[in-house]
Amino acid sequence: MRAVVKFIKSLLALIVLAVVALFAWLYLAPPELIRVGSGYSAKIVCSNVFIAGRDPKEVLAVDVQAPGHPLLRLMKVSVDKERGLVSAGLLWVLGKSVAVERDGVGCASVPDGDTGKVRQISLRPAPSTAAAPPDALWPEGERVDASQNPEVSKIIGNVAMAGVGMRAVVVVKNGRVVAERYGEGFSAKTPLLGWSMTKTVNAAIVGTLVRDGKMAVDSKGLFAPWKVDGRAAISLADMMAMSSGLAFNEDYGDVADVTRMLYLEPDMAGFAEAKPLTGEVGKVFSYSSGTAVMLSRLWQDAIGDKAKALAWPRTALFEPLGMDSAVLETDEQGTFVGSSYLYATAHDWARFGQFLLQGGVWNGAQILPAGFVDWMREPAPASKVYGKGQVWIEGPGDEENPGAGTAAGLPKDTYWMEGHDGQTVAIIPSEQLVVVRLGLTPTKLNYRPQTMVTALVKALHQ
Repeated sequence: MRAVVKFIKSLLALIVLAVVALFAWLYLAPPELIRVGSGYSAKIVCSNVFIAGRDPKEVLAVDVQAPGHPLLRLMKVSVDKERGLVSAGLLWVLGKSVAVERDGVGCASVPDGDTGKVRQISLRPAPSTAAAPPDALWPEGERVDASQNPEVSKIIGNVAMAGVGMRAVVVVKNGRVVAERYGEGFSAKTPLLGWSMTKTVNAAIVGTLVRDGKMAVDSKGLFAPWKVDGRAAISLADMMAMSSGLAFNEDYGDVADVTRMLYLEPDMAGFAEAKPLTGEVGKVFSYSSGTAVMLSRLWQDAIGDKAKALAWPRTALFEPLGMDSAVLETDEQGTFVGSSYLYATAHDWARFGQFLLQGGVWNGAQILPAGFVDWMREPAPASKVYGKGQVWIEGPGDEENPGAGTAAGLPKDTYWMEGHDGQTVAIIPSEQLVVVRLGLTPTKLNYRPQTMVTALVKALHQ
């Protein structure tokens, strides 16, 4: 009997020792998957709390844990609103990550923990645009005509049409909002994340530099290290069309290039820039968030002055369009995350869609070069579904096959902005129609906005 008791005690001691050893290992050298999870949790909570004004517990539960990797359900988050800090970790302490809020440029992940340096990246003063009259109709103001089309309202009120997890739908016809709907807890004043729709906005920012003669789409030798190898052949146009030939794994299901870049790398553009060629330049389409972040780095460098570059999205694009809610976030080094991190209200996303529909003209001002938007939506040489300027010319598909959704029933000139978890803006010049759909709708639900947009075209066709 004593031998049995002794054996049990020894076994328990070994189990305790193993648990302690495992905890110590996870604490001292957490696997990248845990660090990605904590980095994602901290960043999403930080942005939604400080930009959108949402409750952190709700954001963690609904936005991070419910639709995500099972590991995320073990993430715990701490929010310090006075210091603008959000920390997250597995069971609070394992693989801890931090995100920091800054004035005017939202939140940034801080993979190396140097929060003091990140705080130096801020945008002051606040926007000084003159407020529109309180009764001004959208897009000059925020008022929407109360006499909404009942058939259109019925379409966007249909859950099957608008999709599970819908947070905002805005329908713009002939330059005016004709219908809108918001999910519970969200409104026309709630800034919402566009994810990869940010890429199209980033491409428009490139266009403002092309207009000013500071960038050219045929320029090559874009980064110094590229000038001594095959990457010297990559043009700005190749990058805009996602056909650089550079390696980049865009798989969000695990620790891949895209998740490593967004949550483990202080210098996102530097990480993407170091990738080798794996395909023929200009001949192979490869969708890459790394490419979009490098484009941000290029246009910021083209401006030169860091403070002016930091203010450029606001002064060159957001203010002229009246997109007062728009916040484009940077990485730890101050490079705009032009692949993923633009927050704006549904009304402001609609303003940008209307801006593209109008060919880059707003209130009579040619903000983008004449013909630039038409060039953006021309088919990329290496793709049948993607345009030359970070837009989709086929409807949304899914993460494994983006842009491959059917466009049956839609006008041939329809093109799209598309983002993770069901973010879309459909732009149809022939119908003078823009349809914004924002929400939290994971790929596994197989939602496609084409059905709703097709029904809206028929209901509003003149």
